[in-house]
Amino acid sequence: MTTPEAYSHFRETLDYIRRYFKGEAEVGIVLGTGLGRLAEVIEKEHQLAYNFIPHFPISTVESHFGRLIFGRLGGKRVVAMQGRFHYYEGYSMYQITYPIRIMKLLGVHTLLLSNAAGALNLSFNLGDLMIIRDHINLLPENPLRGINLDQFGPRFPDMSSPYHPELIAHAKTIAARLGIPLREGVYVAVAGPNLETRAEYRFLRIIGGDAVGMSTVPECIVANHMGMRVFAMSIITDIGDPDNLKPVSLEEIIKVANDAEPKLTQIFVELLQGL
Repeated sequence: MTTPEAYSHFRETLDYIRRYFKGEAEVGIVLGTGLGRLAEVIEKEHQLAYNFIPHFPISTVESHFGRLIFGRLGGKRVVAMQGRFHYYEGYSMYQITYPIRIMKLLGVHTLLLSNAAGALNLSFNLGDLMIIRDHINLLPENPLRGINLDQFGPRFPDMSSPYHPELIAHAKTIAARLGIPLREGVYVAVAGPNLETRAEYRFLRIIGGDAVGMSTVPECIVANHMGMRVFAMSIITDIGDPDNLKPVSLEEIIKVANDAEPKLTQIFVELLQGL
């Protein structure tokens, strides 16, 4: 929950970051499970470990590196999170979305989000890329709960287009030119960390979900609150077929994400070039 101490926390975090990064960033990137290698193509100017940044949480997920990277990608100055924070790790929504607030204060106007997700739409296949066109938030808390941070946005922000239509259209054009098949759908955010039961997969399909995961939506909400443009993409890493449900391990999810990551990287880089 947002508290009155937030502004002083932001100042302390920015003071620390400004010792190492003096310029303005344009684009923020959040790298999800199994997708940290995209950071390798960033022309790095500096990188900071989360555990040294004041008021930053520390990623506890084994596949997340926990670094804030500053540099250039696709001709734009970027700040990238190599590892994000999740509700299931025990963090509050304020902590989960804290880096997105900091990105805004560093000058970021566009946010690119990535994640690994399970398919609810049974026409999807392992390794598919899905553009998120909308979401359903089933997390038990909202990141805007608490005092409103008037410096960033209104008490009741509009969410009629949480994922920017122009960025979606541009990404689809890029993918068609590169010959990369794309899916498009609704992402459902749940608390985790367990994967879903057969009954839960059925329920999530009934309410309109195409893919399910444990992240992304809080970051999108906060970014929209601050007037940032958002684009998000999922890599389908497992299939939630309730009538043919098979056990899946984190290692299998990471392998599928790693195999599909080069395609996502191509789209992200060219999307940045066109901003």
